[in-house]
Amino acid sequence: KESIVGILAERSPEMMIAVLAVLKAGGAYLPLDPAYPAGRLSYMLKDSGASLMLTQSGLTVPDFSGETLEVDMAALVDGDTSEVPAGTADGGSLAYLIYTSGSTGQPKGVAVEHRQAVSFLTGMQRQFPLHQEDVIVLKTSFSFDASVWQLFWWTLSGASAYLLPSGWEKDPALMAEAFTQERVTTAHFIPAMLNSFLDQLEMETPERRDGLTTGLKRVFAGGEPLTPQAAARFADLLPETSLIHGYGPTEATVDAAFYVCDREKDSERLRLPIGKPVPGARLYILDPQMAVQPVGVIGELYIAGNGVARGYLNRPELTTERFLSDPFYPEERMYKT
Repeated sequence: KESIVGILAERSPEMMIAVLAVLKAGGAYLPLDPAYPAGRLSYMLKDSGASLMLTQSGLTVPDFSGETLEVDMAALVDGDTSEVPAGTADGGSLAYLIYTSGSTGQPKGVAVEHRQAVSFLTGMQRQFPLHQEDVIVLKTSFSFDASVWQLFWWTLSGASAYLLPSGWEKDPALMAEAFTQERVTTAHFIPAMLNSFLDQLEMETPERRDGLTTGLKRVFAGGEPLTPQAAARFADLLPETSLIHGYGPTEATVDAAFYVCDREKDSERLRLPIGKPVPGARLYILDPQMAVQPVGVIGELYIAGNGVARGYLNRPELTTERFLSDPFYPEERMYKT
């Protein structure tokens, strides 16, 4: 419990197994994208206090003073399964540590516990129920928190995950092909990449586009604002597919709000809303004196509820500054966005 284990891996079955193994043993995983600069990876390993790193063979390993263990499929298949680790984690235990970009200095590690991740995932399942025939495409780098639902949501309903081959997430033509072949029903895009994907769909034959239209049930767009123009274009090309605008910082466990796009309403908007809080979350617009602002009056957005992360690892002052006591629920905390 509370052990942080670095995982340096490409998107692969080995990556998925390593993540699940760390959690099953009771630890917390630290995702390390091999595409990151070596200096950044070394900083994350040192700052996190990780003493163990799991990695795939063939990858360049950053400077690390702890133990490194290679995870390859042959060893996993032939390993001894007689001793199952006794998972010691509980709801308040650390589940994962994701480092945000560090636009103001060094990256900072956001510590998320099991209870926050479980609340978010079960809330997603209530809001957008998956079924056994659903297929989620895992295409986001697991160093970004949008990967969390791609890694785990399917397990709640007996659905499936399709791991898009590394690099294909940058090629809309390969993605369109894979989505059709693998019968993907659920995907995530940042809006810029969604526009590229829509460009590709416009060039596809009607038959290929129909193949996607019948299979793809829901697309989540987040990470940056989604424009009404992109939403309208999406509705023209994929009329049977729901487009969901998601908003949320890593500090509030992936997404704090969702808005299901509506072609009729959105045509009159200058910008799309972030929607309503996810199940278990609360959103406040407050003035500097922590009073709730009336409708239409500008204030600062605060996120409260079940998804508020533990805080920043090794940054007590910053944690105190951004994770505040909720004035309406004194026993709980809220995140100042």
